[in-house]
Amino acid sequence: MHVITIAQQKGGSGKTTLTVGPATELARRGHRVAVIDLDPQGSLGQWFMRRLERDPEGGGIDFSTASAWGVGYEARKKRDVDVVLIDTPPKIDSDLKPALREADLVIVPVTASEVDLWATEGVLDLAAREGKRPLAVLNRAREGTKLTTAIKAALAGLAADPAETVIAQRVAHAEAMGAGQGACERARAGPAAAEIARLADEVAGRLGL
Repeated sequence: MHVITIAQQKGGSGKTTLTVGPATELARRGHRVAVIDLDPQGSLGQWFMRRLERDPEGGGIDFSTASAWGVGYEARKKRDVDVVLIDTPPKIDSDLKPALREADLVIVPVTASEVDLWATEGVLDLAAREGKRPLAVLNRAREGTKLTTAIKAALAGLAADPAETVIAQRVAHAEAMGAGQGACERARAGPAAAEIARLADEVAGRLGL
């Protein structure tokens, strides 16, 4: 069982999207997948409730919630799955440590803005204290802009490995979330699904899936 923690202290970075996208893509490939929602805002839980309306079995994904300090216990309960993805609250403090400690891979979404880049330093520092080197994913990027190009280049200077995959700002991701789906289920032949598939390839390669 592999644990992936998605963390970023700034709200609006797309943590839940980068939880749902790889989760549904890995499930589509036949992996047994679970997701855990640590965020009191409950966006991941709302997504899963919509998913249950489509499929009472959850579409091949197990869902649960946990407190910040109970996440290790909740993750270890899921011994019958291949991958657990943990969606964390948008903050950076001691409450995040247990989720980072449990992780085999930490994913840090970074939107194409200088503010997000600055905010990333805190979570990277906390991850480093737990002996983790995260995968930084440029998310909600606007293709072909100078800012996106600049932020992508700046990722190489962080204490993280920049993902090769860039997730663009696409309506398809929001539509899939609202429908309780992942991009791979909503528009399988579209560019949003292709981006998530490439990110899932990177994740799978790092975890040996």
